[in-house]
Amino acid sequence: MLAPAAHPMAKPGYGKRSAPDQLPPRPGDFKHLPPREAYLASFLDQLCEHAAMDAKTIAKAQPLYGQQAVRSGLNELGRAGHLRRVRRRIPPAEGETGTRWVFLTYWSRTARDDEWWACFLEGDVTYESPAEAAPVDVPKAVPSPPVADARPSTAYVVLAQLGLQDPRLALSSADCASLESLAADWLARGVTSDQLSRILVAGLPEQVHSPRAFVRRRLVDKMPPELPAVALPSRGSRTLMECTDCGVPGRPEALPGGLCRACDGREGGAGREPTGMQAGAVRARAAQVRAAMRAPQRA
Repeated sequence: MLAPAAHPMAKPGYGKRSAPDQLPPRPGDFKHLPPREAYLASFLDQLCEHAAMDAKTIAKAQPLYGQQAVRSGLNELGRAGHLRRVRRRIPPAEGETGTRWVFLTYWSRTARDDEWWACFLEGDVTYESPAEAAPVDVPKAVPSPPVADARPSTAYVVLAQLGLQDPRLALSSADCASLESLAADWLARGVTSDQLSRILVAGLPEQVHSPRAFVRRRLVDKMPPELPAVALPSRGSRTLMECTDCGVPGRPEALPGGLCRACDGREGGAGREPTGMQAGAVRARAAQVRAAMRAPQRA
């Protein structure tokens, strides 16, 4: 299977980044993975540097799996040690103020454990900065593929979906962009996207005359305290790992397998999605259940 030559590229400085010291490609690189994950891994492995790596784009770029299946597959590739999502803090350029973040997806054909990824993000494994890296495997004679916008941040998505939960908090795209940094501060302090949504829509007055002003006031007044667990890593690193699924940032030790506690099913009693059960076994088990339901009950 070949990745499409015109796969959309992410915004400059974003998208796919190849981890260092990978083994050369060879047949059977992903035979240890379930069929869905092996297919997606082969697809992702052939994408060039800075290719868009969000689930929506990947779902459109291949014929077998939709967006939700791709998201689940990316989670499993993270657990298997092939993928990590990170955000890097970029110092402001001359004439700029504030902090800018870029969002990257590091890909490794060679599976890595959590300790390797943690060392990599702490700076013990060398890698190029986004500004220094150059796209690879793109023939000079082929026109550059169109540049796609970077995937919207988790904070932006939370704000954009408020109107779906309660029409009184319907926000425009400009409203979401204006409030995005405040919402991102909540996520950076350990609040999940679901928790933030519930807090913002809870106890609304009968009428909300200005949804933007109301949400801003609530984001400011109820802002949680900063948590040491999501502070920038030590030794001057400007990189934070992100949960592959929901995008909440954290230190590597808080995101084993690239997933936060909620998305990995380590809290709330929920178990992780089973991946080892094959389709045939599922069908056989379902047939047994149906047969048992049709069997006459003893008096």
